[in-house]
Amino acid sequence: MPRVEINKAAPDFTLDDFNGNPVSLKDFKGDKHVVLVLNRGLA
Repeated sequence: MPRVEINKAAPDFTLDDFNGNPVSLKDFKGDKHVVLVLNRGLA
C-alpha cells in the first residue's frame, strides 16, 4: 500500500467489516467525513 501524504487523497483500500463483508474507501466517496477504527483484536 502506498504511503499516505498530508493534504493528498487517501489511497483506496478494502477491509472486511465485523460481519466479514468487504467495505472499500471508495464506497464513501462524496461523504464529508469518514471515521476508520482499527482494532487489534480481542484476545
